[in-house]
Amino acid sequence: MISIKSVSHQYSEKQHINFKDWRINKGEQWLLLGESGSGKTTLLHVLTGILKPSEGEVHINDTSIYQLSSKALDQFRGRNVGIIFQRPHLIKSLTITENLLLAQSFAKLPEDLKRVNEALDSLGILAKKDAYPSELSQGQLQRVSIARAVINKPALLIADEPTSSLDDKNAASVLQLLLQQSELNQVTLVVATHDKRVKDAFHHTYEL
Repeated sequence: MISIKSVSHQYSEKQHINFKDWRINKGEQWLLLGESGSGKTTLLHVLTGILKPSEGEVHINDTSIYQLSSKALDQFRGRNVGIIFQRPHLIKSLTITENLLLAQSFAKLPEDLKRVNEALDSLGILAKKDAYPSELSQGQLQRVSIARAVINKPALLIADEPTSSLDDKNAASVLQLLLQQSELNQVTLVVATHDKRVKDAFHHTYEL
């Protein structure tokens, strides 16, 4: 379960953002919808433990994340939050397998090649496990990004604007992958976007 309660953030005297309370049950799939400048990025950063809010509490699996020390929060985030960015952000000098093992290492988890292979196989790219990022197509790189985000079986999976630069066909394909991976890994999914094309794919919407 993930929840935010009485959360607000103040950047300056003139810029103060209040967020309505939000409770997300385990395994649910949510759309976080907001135009540019609405506070969507701020809320994403608060949810993922990157930005401590000025007020309020954020709980992930009964842990009040901003009560943790910086070191403990980093480790908690590595194990419990998976983030898919618009761009892959893979290390070019490492193979796909090595990039995924690194995600396990950052979370202070033991290397698990079986889990790496399982994640890649579920996304149809196991044959690329020894390839380097430069050898993959954009679609394959996006699948690797999803594999890296789910590799540690997090409680919360967040996709930040995954469809904004895609045509209708590819946007639908990426959304389907995210929904499938959420169900396969029993992960709570939040897709943050201003792309209203994706609205029909979700039963739950948090709108800014």
